[in-house]
Amino acid sequence: MVLLIAGCLPAAAFAASMHIAKSLIDKPAPEIARKDLAGSELDLRGLRGKVVLLNFWATWCAPCQLEMPVFADWQRRYGPGLQVVGISMDDDAAPVRNLIARMKVNYPVAMGDATLGERYGGVLGLPLTYLIDKRGTVRARFQGETDLKVIEKQLKVMLAQ
Repeated sequence: MVLLIAGCLPAAAFAASMHIAKSLIDKPAPEIARKDLAGSELDLRGLRGKVVLLNFWATWCAPCQLEMPVFADWQRRYGPGLQVVGISMDDDAAPVRNLIARMKVNYPVAMGDATLGERYGGVLGLPLTYLIDKRGTVRARFQGETDLKVIEKQLKVMLAQ
C-alpha cells in the first residue's frame, strides 16, 4: 500500500518533487544533521564509510511497522558496515518513542519535517527508503511497500564494495 498525497499538491509541484527524488540517484545525499530521539547527534556526513539505509516512516503506516523489525535485524547482522537511520514523519514524538521502544528498534530515529522531506524529493508516500553508499552517494530509492529481499540484495552488493 502506498499513500500518495499527490491530490493535495498542484500537478506541477507533484511532478517537480518526483523529478527531484529520482534525480537524487547517483548524487550526494542531502545532509541530515539533527538530534535523534535518544538525544544523540545524528549527522549523515559522520556516517561516511558505512552504507546507510535511510528510512522515512510514520507510526500510522502499517508497511512501515512491518519493515522496522527487518531493518533492526539487518542492523544486527550487517553490523559495522551498515547504519540504519529512521526518520519519523509523525508530528509528535511521543507515539514514535512508544513504538520504537515496543518494537525494540536498535538504530537511531529522528523526527523529520517538511523541510527535510523536500530535500529528499518530497515524502509523498510512506515508507520511503534510500540506500546511500559509503561515500555518501544515493544509490537506490524504494517507495511504498517493497519486497525487502530486493532491498537486501542491493544492500549486500553495496556492503561488499
